[in-house]
Amino acid sequence: MQWDISMLEVHQTRTRRYMRAQSTFRCSTADCKHPNLRQQQSNPHPAVYVGKAASLSFLQLVRDTVSQYIGPSQFSHNVKSEDMLETETPHGTPPTLESSLDSYQLLQYYQTYSSATSGFIYVLSSAEAMEVLDALIEPSTHPDRTEMAVAGMIIAIGAQASKRTVSTEQAERYFFSRAQRSAFEGMLENPSLTLIRLFLLMSFYMLGACRRNAAFMYLGVAVRAAVALGLHLTELADAVPSPEQHQRARVWMSVYNLDLLVSSILGRPAATAALRSETEDGPIRYALLEGHMSIGLVASYGVSRILEEIISSMYSKDGASAELADSLLAKLKQWSDELPGPLVEPPNLDFDEPAARTHIINNLHVACIYHFAVITVTRPFLVSVLGVRLARLHNDSTDGTSSDLLHEDAAHSNLATACIDSALYMIQTCSEVHRSGLMLGNMCILKAFVFAAALVLGFSMFSRKEAEPSHEQAYGEALEILCVLSEQSAQAGHYYEILSCLGNAVAEQRRRLVQHSRQTKGRYVSKLFSLDDRRPSVEVQEGLDTPLLNGVSAIAPEAGISDPWAGIQRLGFMDSLEMDAALSGLDGMQLPVWDSFPFVGEAFQLQGRVGDVT
Repeated sequence: MQWDISMLEVHQTRTRRYMRAQSTFRCSTADCKHPNLRQQQSNPHPAVYVGKAASLSFLQLVRDTVSQYIGPSQFSHNVKSEDMLETETPHGTPPTLESSLDSYQLLQYYQTYSSATSGFIYVLSSAEAMEVLDALIEPSTHPDRTEMAVAGMIIAIGAQASKRTVSTEQAERYFFSRAQRSAFEGMLENPSLTLIRLFLLMSFYMLGACRRNAAFMYLGVAVRAAVALGLHLTELADAVPSPEQHQRARVWMSVYNLDLLVSSILGRPAATAALRSETEDGPIRYALLEGHMSIGLVASYGVSRILEEIISSMYSKDGASAELADSLLAKLKQWSDELPGPLVEPPNLDFDEPAARTHIINNLHVACIYHFAVITVTRPFLVSVLGVRLARLHNDSTDGTSSDLLHEDAAHSNLATACIDSALYMIQTCSEVHRSGLMLGNMCILKAFVFAAALVLGFSMFSRKEAEPSHEQAYGEALEILCVLSEQSAQAGHYYEILSCLGNAVAEQRRRLVQHSRQTKGRYVSKLFSLDDRRPSVEVQEGLDTPLLNGVSAIAPEAGISDPWAGIQRLGFMDSLEMDAALSGLDGMQLPVWDSFPFVGEAFQLQGRVGDVT
């Protein structure tokens, strides 16, 4: 009894730390020992800050809890998976393409680009984008360098999100390298809408390339340039012509959306956070809803504003409360109720058409942002409730006082259920799109959403003695999605590895609970004798006691069936060479995953995180 209550107290302490955000801390040196900092896997890079709302903070709490109940495991003590995965810049970028792109290839890359960015950013209308891309085929004598760089980024993102081939990989590296060089050749001296578009697209590309720190920094350039042009100010929009108003509104909402999503995934302060009181609904009022892409952009902007409020209030120093969570969920509910029909319905098109894919992925991205926001606001209460359930699950005592100490708060339980349901719905929606064959080769933000949702489901599964079929199925679907995306994304492979280890931890937890239950039931009586429960050790002893003829057991195995214990029975009569030969078949045996090996790493304190695996 005392053991279980102390376990609960430890978990409650962790929960309080998790629900109270810590102050922002940054360090630029790799040898800084602050607990909020974590070294990247790329050793030459310095440690980087990842804050409280990031999935890494939640992941570490789950690791600590798993270790508390089942001891060290591959999930809880895998130092490699705690690092922030950042890939290196590829070298040997081709100076030219082996073959020039024709108009058909450009159109294919643009369509893939539109699908990849839909629901997140929409910086160029279809007409504007095609006009920019035409300059790649028929360049003028004095082309605008910034616009040419934007066109190159459209191709680079389209190639990156396509199924990988030699030609797509070459196009991706070539056009990004050229655009990146252009971006830093004097362009930063004069802010413009085109410059903002360029750095925003470069940031999006870096997310797909598993270089989130570079993406975060490029976003900072885009935000400051947008502020320099006053895109966040409604009164300035009234002073420009209508076409430019639409462009400014689209660009600002795109900057805001990506800034909020990247910042929430990494748990870092958003660059646009201080501008919230000045923006209000101005960009929405000036947005021209001329198509499905712009409708999705406006919807994402609305839910991103709520997400910003969630992070700033739920993860503040004051901590979270059920009343605050209810009010935020009410805002999300109102937002979802007001969504236009095209965002919640499949298109009336053949799914093989590019427009249908863009429509569906647009809706998928908007839905995932919504579910991610629900998870973010309810996750602290999930931690609290599952801690109580785990302590109750491991409570051996029949003393009536335990029920009072292991009592769930009703409001917290409802919020925890909402967290699990939202994670379940997100994965189910992603799985439907995956099974339809509409997933892109690289989906840079979706993989982080799937990981966050699967981590919630995995923690819930760990707190249950029996399997919940819908949760088990969704967890497997999340692994399948990440496995497919890992073909082109090292980050998705990193997520897959972590979730696979968590799945093994869930299986071990249930095995121990079943074993403990059997031991508890057999406290008063046990089975003394059975022919069906013969243990190998007994059979081995019988074999050793049996008279042998020429070193072979007098009882031969059945025809066609080898005797697995024959070699062990003869060990007492073998010389060293024979013994080596007999044991050679055991080389393939592996150590149990759950052996308690010594680990030298110190326990990680949850006071903000560095290095997000999301």
